[in-house]
Amino acid sequence: MFLSIFDIFKIGIGPSSSHTMGPMVAAGQFLEMLRSGRGVVPGAGAPVRVECRLHGSLAFTGKGHATDRAIVLGLLGFSPETLDADKAEAAEAALREGGLLTPEGLEPLGFRPDQDVIFDYGPALEGHANGLVFSSYDARDALHTTETYYSVGGGFVLTARELTEARSDTALPDVPFPFRTAKDMLAMAQKSGLTIAQMKARNETAHGNGPRLSPDVRRIWDVMEACIDRGLAKGGILPGGLNVRRRAKPIHEALQAERGSNLAAPHLINDWISVYAMAVNEENAAGGQVVTAPTNGAAGVVPATIRYYLDHVPGADRSRIEEFLLTSAAIGGLIKTNASISGAEVGCQGEVGSAAAMAAAGLCAVLGGTPQQIENAAEIALEHHLGMTCDPIKGLVQAPCIERNGLGAIKAVSAASLALRGDGEHLVPLDACIETMRQTGRDMDEKYKETSLGGLAVNLPEC
Repeated sequence: MFLSIFDIFKIGIGPSSSHTMGPMVAAGQFLEMLRSGRGVVPGAGAPVRVECRLHGSLAFTGKGHATDRAIVLGLLGFSPETLDADKAEAAEAALREGGLLTPEGLEPLGFRPDQDVIFDYGPALEGHANGLVFSSYDARDALHTTETYYSVGGGFVLTARELTEARSDTALPDVPFPFRTAKDMLAMAQKSGLTIAQMKARNETAHGNGPRLSPDVRRIWDVMEACIDRGLAKGGILPGGLNVRRRAKPIHEALQAERGSNLAAPHLINDWISVYAMAVNEENAAGGQVVTAPTNGAAGVVPATIRYYLDHVPGADRSRIEEFLLTSAAIGGLIKTNASISGAEVGCQGEVGSAAAMAAAGLCAVLGGTPQQIENAAEIALEHHLGMTCDPIKGLVQAPCIERNGLGAIKAVSAASLALRGDGEHLVPLDACIETMRQTGRDMDEKYKETSLGGLAVNLPEC
């Protein structure tokens, strides 16, 4: 399967790509299934009500990630990329009062969010830790249609059948440079004389994205940059009950005041990098518009690293943002193909770790790195996130997630810098690091994989 840059970088809403965006998309897909008449149980009457059952990580941290609300909005016809917050709020209020969905092309369907979104705290479904089952029933309350979906990270949604097919699909995509491993990527770069970004761009063109590639990539960056700016401008308390204060605005104001001061220490550059990432993830935690990079929980790392490049690196060129993002997407695709970007599947090494590897690769590219140095930068960044757990306090994408993005961006910059100090030769290949992440995630206890049943989530007395 070909993973486009627009699969890795999706415009959506917070707080989670797997727990908010994915379930919203799945709800919309179930409505399409009802419209098509596929999968109707023989003898069933017309559907009159629907329900959704959440399993695994979606059940354990669904409240904190607003999964139930995402399902409501998806059944109301909203999608993550085009969500109008005011219209969504009004539609949700009407549904909660009347208990009826009125989807286009279907008769009204009964749906009471408080009753019909069911959090099942039993064992996770076999396919993936993020499983959800939509079902419709007829007037006799007999099953009409049911479908199982898996939200596999980064806003990707697969049915049970699609997930099985994807795992058994070893065919190379029909593109000029069908690399599935970093080793193949480097060999193709050497043979073709092209950069990683150039190969990725040619693949996108072959896949039909050529005419819109540059403007659509610019839009991705525009949304990322706007998210940083909103986060730097907003204060207050984040929703969810932890009473976490937004810190990006006061930190940014302090950094601006210290600019040019003789008292400013060189290491303050780390604070600049961190504050850009924290601004994004505070916006994400508040349910704002973000770009998966490759997930919402890790959405701050790539844009923070780009902003560092633009604002703090002499000679930075905005025209190279496309090169940065194409290179990042190539690395993200390798990680998703050969391991996972899902915190519920492999822990936060798959989210912030993957994001740091992508950001390091992108930065190394725009700073003039060779393909070998870029691969090295990605490996350094990912290697030093191996084993990182996903243990969000109270199931909210706030602590430790917001600061963790800041540190991930700092690691990305450091990894790129170290790689550029070398010639690309290094001991651990990126492929070996990705496989290690996969194995580590497989062996990690479930309580450390986005269930809030271990780690910080149970060791903070107030929670």
